[in-house]
Amino acid sequence: MNMKGSSSRHGLAILFIALQFSSILAYPPFHRERNMEYVKSSCNSTAYPRLCYRSLSVYASKINTSPRLLVHTALNVTLRASKSTSRLLVTVSRIHGLEPRVVAAMADCVEVIGDSVDELQQSIGELGRISSSNFSLTMSDVQTWVSAALTDEDTCMDGFAGNNMNGYAKTVVRKRIVKIAHLTSNALALINNYASTQS
Repeated sequence: MNMKGSSSRHGLAILFIALQFSSILAYPPFHRERNMEYVKSSCNSTAYPRLCYRSLSVYASKINTSPRLLVHTALNVTLRASKSTSRLLVTVSRIHGLEPRVVAAMADCVEVIGDSVDELQQSIGELGRISSSNFSLTMSDVQTWVSAALTDEDTCMDGFAGNNMNGYAKTVVRKRIVKIAHLTSNALALINNYASTQS
């Protein structure tokens, strides 16, 4: 047996497989490009398209080109961010030495962001029950829940209005609340688009 020839053929086979694999990476399948383009074009209708694309493009293969899955994913991304923010607010609210007005504002934020989390969960539950026979009514409910969540996020920030509220708590709260408010706004825009396609 010619070991050298066998080794050479083995090496060529590995090289061929490697080249095939690299070509797959270099030229992604058409459906992947299509899915990414669908997410991008859908995000262009939102108020914060870059954030929208950044937060949803990683789920493009799951979303495919389904407007329902797009909305469902956007709501789940927003819910996860809101839960994380809610936990952070609780932690910050327990910091010793905060001024009384900051403590009060933090308490209000913890409450309304908790409500926002509940409303987002409710909207995801409603979306899961959607069918062709109840589409309009269900989408109206989803729009109501998500709008309420956005209002709660705005209410949290209102509590920190004014220079006398400046400080660590306001800086931390503002950064996180602005992000989830933008995610919620984007989700609502995608929901509105989805609702209008069936009206």
